[in-house]
Amino acid sequence: MKELRVGLVGCGFMGRTHSNAHRRLNNFFQPGRRSVLKAICDTNAEKAQAFAETWGYERVETDWRKLMQAPDIDLIDICVPNFAHAEIAIAAAQAGKIIICEKPLARSVAEAEPMVEAVEKAGVPNLVMFNYRRVPAISLAKQLIDEGRIGRPYHYRTNFLQDWTISADVPQGGDALWRLDVKAAGSGVTGDLLAHNIDTAMYLNGPITRVVARTETFVKERMHTLTGKVEPVGIDDACLFIAEFANGSLGLFESTRYARGHKALKTLELNGADGSLKFNLEEMEYLDYFQYAGVESHVRGWRRIHVTNGEHPYMSKYWVPGLVIGYEHSFLNALADFVECLETGRKFQPDFRCALQTQKVCEAVIQSGKEGRWVETGVEL
Repeated sequence: MKELRVGLVGCGFMGRTHSNAHRRLNNFFQPGRRSVLKAICDTNAEKAQAFAETWGYERVETDWRKLMQAPDIDLIDICVPNFAHAEIAIAAAQAGKIIICEKPLARSVAEAEPMVEAVEKAGVPNLVMFNYRRVPAISLAKQLIDEGRIGRPYHYRTNFLQDWTISADVPQGGDALWRLDVKAAGSGVTGDLLAHNIDTAMYLNGPITRVVARTETFVKERMHTLTGKVEPVGIDDACLFIAEFANGSLGLFESTRYARGHKALKTLELNGADGSLKFNLEEMEYLDYFQYAGVESHVRGWRRIHVTNGEHPYMSKYWVPGLVIGYEHSFLNALADFVECLETGRKFQPDFRCALQTQKVCEAVIQSGKEGRWVETGVEL
């Protein structure tokens, strides 16, 4: 089997999820290529060495530029904070490497557009890891929508709630808390959490054309890990926005890191003329489906589908019906689809251009939150 030789940049949480996907790819899928973990790169050599020993990387680098010219690296996997995505991705494209990049694509549209231009000019395959598309229940929701079971869509509502930044004593910046530093992250919950919800929404329900938003930063100043000084907080702690979709439906989005008691509550609901769908990440093996059309009223009601059968998306690759898979498998499913596309030449989604559309919505949300008005997103229709 042909090798897909991987150079991964970043030893954090996302580095672990991507490494796990590469390691397990051929245990469950046979997409035509086999991931080989060639090099792990991190500026902290000691951390990188420990990571290499844990995950089985052949060597350690502390300068990502060395991976670009390395003849034994086919794919650059970018798992670093948002501020570094653009420089690494553009260099990888110019070096002719296949690219996987964590979401969001960049900190801004202005930063993302040259990334799209670079990969398209170079003609290199590229993936942005909006992994929730590959949760089997969400993939099944897409299938049901495409089969016309929902009918004309009217409402899409979704949230992503956490509680880990409520304490004013939590600092900003550094390796662990860069998501609270606007220079590193670009935005707060909008880019970190709602980017996932926006991507999923447009995957299921089509383009978002305009938004009106309200954002809030509850703790205005925090100690910065790198400077040791109390500095203003530039990210959004919470975001609410209303959206209009190109198909005429309305959307309601909410995200916060101040929802006490919630660690990762991510839900969605789509209401159509002929039916509705609901999903909750905390019960990710289920998809709730309400069928109106063709059902007699005395037996009409919500149906809970346990998405573990072999005919359900991806599930034939894992266990027997009734036994569930988890969060980590969404990365594995995405990687398997991507590698299969490398072999067949079929276009993979979401790629950089697709992720740019999500970036446009995020930027319109942030702008609307500042200006208090409706903002056109400018997404491709």
